[in-house]
Amino acid sequence: MKSRKLLMIPGPIEFENDVLQRMAIPTPSHVDPDFIAAFSNCLKLLKDVCQSPSGQAFIVAGTGTFAMDMAAANLIESGDKALVVSTGYFGLRFAEILKRYGAEVDILEAQVGDIVPMEQIEQQLQSKTYKLLAFTHVDTSTAVLNDAKQIGALGKKHKVLTVLDGVCSVAGEDIKQDEWGIDVVLTASQKAIGVPPGLALLVASQNAMRAFEQRKSPVANYYGDWANWLPIMKAYENKQASYFGTPPVNLIMALEKSLQAIVKEGLDQRVDRHQRAGKAMRAALKAIGLEVLSKNEDIASNTLSAPYYPSQIDPATFLQGVNKEGVVLAGGLLPELKSKYFRIGHMGSVNKGDLLATIGAIETVLKSSGHRHELGSGTAEILKHF
Repeated sequence: MKSRKLLMIPGPIEFENDVLQRMAIPTPSHVDPDFIAAFSNCLKLLKDVCQSPSGQAFIVAGTGTFAMDMAAANLIESGDKALVVSTGYFGLRFAEILKRYGAEVDILEAQVGDIVPMEQIEQQLQSKTYKLLAFTHVDTSTAVLNDAKQIGALGKKHKVLTVLDGVCSVAGEDIKQDEWGIDVVLTASQKAIGVPPGLALLVASQNAMRAFEQRKSPVANYYGDWANWLPIMKAYENKQASYFGTPPVNLIMALEKSLQAIVKEGLDQRVDRHQRAGKAMRAALKAIGLEVLSKNEDIASNTLSAPYYPSQIDPATFLQGVNKEGVVLAGGLLPELKSKYFRIGHMGSVNKGDLLATIGAIETVLKSSGHRHELGSGTAEILKHF
């Protein structure tokens, strides 16, 4: 028996060995030449992954929520109008964060498993002058994929700062920040980026930086203030040490390994691999009689899936059973549907073997619980897609 279970939740994910090895080395000083070189390289590579050579990268100790907090704190002043396009739990969280900094927030909320139509977003943008438009590219609570390219185009058309929450999409879904006119792309380390939790990652456009520079009031978040972090990022970009808060040295060195691997694989190839994994998992779930939250294939995320439990299955018993089979899955997150569905992460270094093990465990537990399906039909679908 293996002593470790396969982690197939939507973050933290399975990490590559060379990434984990960087976490285990003796921690160097944050002014060590090797670390300075690694940090400098990370800032460049993060812009490569977001496809924003003109952007300003920020790599700070924190979480995906802190990256959201940083974007809101630096771009919003009291009384600014903000529009949030919500496809789940994290869209509503973004709205709450924006309100904390004094924004007057309107929310366009999609039905569960669906997206807000582009026509409705445009109508709302026409109704008043907004400073900021925020949306979740892939909401981890629903596995719904927004059309970032179209939303970016609407932001440009209506001269609104556009913020893409890419916590569950960066390095897994297609993102062309500069080309699509996205002003901020933010994410966290523990999802498709492929590094243990602890880093808030953000790339801001020159347009976003100008909006920050033109603020009339101080940023109401001391730790997240770009005025404190920008000199640090600029120094490390130029391979010079600087200090505001001690950087998480081992995490940043691990990040370099992961970003190097992402760029080496090729962004198009990586997105294609995630699309294949997502299609395979959804086909496998359908083959064993499980429906997913996302209404159709066009808006289904490729980094995670959110299937409903069969009606006769007890959620806790099911998840415990899959765990005993050596695979860890996540329960539902939407409060109103928490006990109705579960979530499967398939991002980062996920491969065919991981998908086969996952669907095999699901099939086994469902069969033993009395669910009627042809044993092996799910695994057959995975093999078809690979």
